[in-house]
Amino acid sequence: MTDKCCELSVIVSHILLFIVSLGATKGTYQVNRGAAAGFLLQALTSVLRSAYCLFNPVGLNLEDLLPAASWIFTVIGLPLLAFGFHWLSGDHSTANTILGGGVLLAAGFEYFTEDGRTMMAYAVIATTSVSILIVSIFTGNAYGILGSMALSAAGLLSTVKTEALLVLRKEAALDCVLAAGTLAFQRSLKIQYLDFM
Repeated sequence: MTDKCCELSVIVSHILLFIVSLGATKGTYQVNRGAAAGFLLQALTSVLRSAYCLFNPVGLNLEDLLPAASWIFTVIGLPLLAFGFHWLSGDHSTANTILGGGVLLAAGFEYFTEDGRTMMAYAVIATTSVSILIVSIFTGNAYGILGSMALSAAGLLSTVKTEALLVLRKEAALDCVLAAGTLAFQRSLKIQYLDFM
C-alpha cells in the first residue's frame, strides 16, 4: 500500500479533497449542520490519509486507523449528508431513519468481516446516492442530481480492479470525483435551503 499510496498525485488529491470538504463544511454550516458534519468527517478522513502518506516513511504508523476512519466516513458521513437533504425538504422521518441506520452500522464495525464491511459500505453509498437523487429530482435541483451521480461514480470507481483504465491512480481519481461531488452537494444544499425558506 505504501508504494501506491504515497505518490505525489495521491497526496495532492487527498489534500484537494480535504480543502474542498472543509470549504463545504464552512459553507453549509448555517444551512444544515448534519450535512456540514458529514463534510467534516470526509475532510478528517482525507487528512488522515494524507498524514499516512506523509508520515509513514518517517515511522509513524497510521495504517490501523485508516480502515476505521474510512468506515466511519462512509456509514456516518454519507447518511449525515442524506439527512441534510431530507431534512431541508421536510422529510424528517426519512432523514432520521437514514441517520439511525448509519449509526447502527458504525457501532457494528468490529462485528463485520472485511467482506461484510465492503458490502455494507457499498450499500450505504448506493442508499445515500439514490436517496439524494430522488429528493433532487422531486425538488428540481440539478446540482443535487449531479452530486448524486458523482457519488455513484465514486462508488463504481472504487470497484474497478485495474489501474490501466485511469490516467491517475485509482485513489487520486476517486478523490477528484468525490471533490466534484462535494462541490455539487454544497451548492445543492444552499439552493434547497433557499427554496424551502
